[in-house]
Amino acid sequence: MSNIKQAFPEKTSDEINTITKKFYKNFIDSFIETIKLISASEYYIRKHITVNADAIEDVFKAGKKCQLFSGHNFNWEYCNVGVPLHLSHPFLGVYMPLKNKPMDRVFLKIRSRTGSVLLAATNMQKAIIPYRNRIYALGLIADQNPGDPRKAYWIYFFGKPTPFVMAPERGARLGNIPCVFCSISRLPKRGYYTFHAELASDNPGELPEGEITRRYVKFLEDAIRKQPDNYLWSHKRWKHPWNESYKRFWIDEEKKYPAKENKPLSIEN
Repeated sequence: MSNIKQAFPEKTSDEINTITKKFYKNFIDSFIETIKLISASEYYIRKHITVNADAIEDVFKAGKKCQLFSGHNFNWEYCNVGVPLHLSHPFLGVYMPLKNKPMDRVFLKIRSRTGSVLLAATNMQKAIIPYRNRIYALGLIADQNPGDPRKAYWIYFFGKPTPFVMAPERGARLGNIPCVFCSISRLPKRGYYTFHAELASDNPGELPEGEITRRYVKFLEDAIRKQPDNYLWSHKRWKHPWNESYKRFWIDEEKKYPAKENKPLSIEN
């Protein structure tokens, strides 16, 4: 509720409570749906996730690889198994290995069962070497909280200074790899989703530093505002307070960074 109140200060207490209750329902649905993926058939997957990957295929037809920027919108696990069924080239997914080894093996099995190639974020540089000269779509959850806020891009997100990881944009700019933004929407029928991809830039290397992240943050916020209960609010979205020492990585062009350090928002607020 602390996250949701921060994101939507204009909403009433009743509206906040409604979003919160819907979120918990969607959260549990997502958990159950992920378990279902252990045994779900290809027919079931295709039926429950509608995929619009035209923007990705257009990049492939141009003979290029691409990076997919997505967020923690439900149900990203359905997209991980559904999207590869609609692509003409490999889908590579970056993931963070779980400390619990049995559970890690279960999730690897689920996420790779339709052809996704999983690359551990802890070994990314070596893991991607076999694919560096191939055409592929690299899936990135680009709204992860950075481990070190001193090495992150900072921008207003839902009205609060927020850090975003640098690696997705910097990798795209370094290799001039086309960037595609992806959104996941929950359909009115329970358990059904749609995946939509749109080209953000086919020449990110020509853009100024921070531009891809600026575009992505706007895209992500717009998607969340359309379905606020379909975002993973249970993680601490604003756990890193702004500090003026981070100002060299401030990328928001519309607003100047705050002059003073902000304190984390508490549930009591």
